Amino acid sequence: MAFTSVSFILFMAAVLALYYLLPGKVQWLLLLAASWGFYLVGGGWTIVYLLLTTLTVYLAGRALGALNSRKRTDKVKGLKKLTVLIAALLCFGLLFVLKYGGYTLRLIGVKGFEPLLPLGISFYIFQSVGYVIDCYRGKHPIEKNPLKLALFTSFFPQMVQGPIGRCHELLPQLTAPRRLNWDSLKYGIQLAMWGYFKKLIIAERAAVIVDTVMAEPSAYPGAVTAAAVFFYCIQLYCDFSGGIDIARGAAEMLGVELAENFRRPFYAVSLADYWRRWHITLGGWMRDYLFYPLTLSKPFIKLGKATRSRIPGKLGKLIPAALATFTVYFVIGIWHGASFRYIVFGLWNGVLITASFLLEGSYAAFRKRLRITDKNLPWRIFRILRTNLLVFVGRYLTRAPGLTAALSMLWATFTGFRLSDLGGVLDLGLAPSDIVITLTAMAAVLALELYQELGGHVRAGLEKRSWFIQWLGILAPLTAILILGILLRGDYIPSAFIYQQY
Repeated sequence: MAFTSVSFILFMAAVLALYYLLPGKVQWLLLLAASWGFYLVGGGWTIVYLLLTTLTVYLAGRALGALNSRKRTDKVKGLKKLTVLIAALLCFGLLFVLKYGGYTLRLIGVKGFEPLLPLGISFYIFQSVGYVIDCYRGKHPIEKNPLKLALFTSFFPQMVQGPIGRCHELLPQLTAPRRLNWDSLKYGIQLAMWGYFKKLIIAERAAVIVDTVMAEPSAYPGAVTAAAVFFYCIQLYCDFSGGIDIARGAAEMLGVELAENFRRPFYAVSLADYWRRWHITLGGWMRDYLFYPLTLSKPFIKLGKATRSRIPGKLGKLIPAALATFTVYFVIGIWHGASFRYIVFGLWNGVLITASFLLEGSYAAFRKRLRITDKNLPWRIFRILRTNLLVFVGRYLTRAPGLTAALSMLWATFTGFRLSDLGGVLDLGLAPSDIVITLTAMAAVLALELYQELGGHVRAGLEKRSWFIQWLGILAPLTAILILGILLRGDYIPSAFIYQQY
């Protein structure tokens, strides 16, 4: 049941009506039924994997609860760690088999194993494992009701592509009684409409150019290839952030606040800043459950002592943290998919961010000598453009058919770029009017985000306006979606969200 389908709109309307008509004590049961129904329609029998994951983390949580009631000894502490380790291995083992099993077997010459990848599997597995770790750390009480935990792992707005929630923040919201709040309903609809605007008007048009070139990238000159990757940057952002807006809007209509997942990444001033703004919940998960545990682990502590004693200055102190940072981005690269190009993508980001981390002191001294401050506008613009160029190069790796094709495309772009070739973009299946609509709509997105980046607050501004202006915030994107996203595109059928199979 795609977010962009009429069936989802009708499904959401029915859930909303029933949710606010039911007594508060049983509303969460409706959400659970709706979530499992949503997954059955979208994922079919693969709901078995979701239920297995839920059962695994539920049993792990109960085991941790039983161990917490015992006297604290080294043995109990060891059993608790073992419980977390087993749960993580079972969950991530399932993810590995389904996502990377076929690729791994092909590397050793075994063919024929191509499992169906379940809807949103990595999102609910990351969220579920986070619950177990938080229970171990005492951040959340053990959930004794398996159905309530099942709602946390399967809440339907999150199932397509996140965001990745934390149990202590999300579960109390899901099980709390709710009354209809017109502001939540209004702002939820507005946020969802903004997501549909980005997905249907921008991402779907950009995808036409991207898919045409990526089907046979060697057939196009460097300028056209660069244009396709540029449109892919637009497509990816509007597809992913648009889907998250729809998810967060649907949840808000139900009175549930999902975590923010994007914070104006195109205005980032460094590659590290970009990834702090992009897919925020994944970055937060990696920080709390991978980066910090690595840096605080005994091997890394020993490494830190060794480097500080043998390497003078700040460099010796920074090496362990730099290695952990590199590891995180390498893992994020692998998370994107089973391919060498994703490994290289992780290395690309990991090396650049780690290098900037290690050179931070020298970089600050250089700026000081030139009397450049972060508030200097030309300098900030330069940093934004530099960051987007680095991201742009990385996108060749995530969208090309393979690593060899990505490197060939990069070579063609940087050695054979001619402005005169850009006219070839008009022959990629998208009408000139559609290109204008795509770029104009994207400019509107960036303009709104610039307003927010400069300290503006859209909701606070709307609240000061009349009810007519507030509802115009819903009707304007809805009208644009109907006209530009549907009516002008004939028998067009929206494609699936890019991240829903991650």
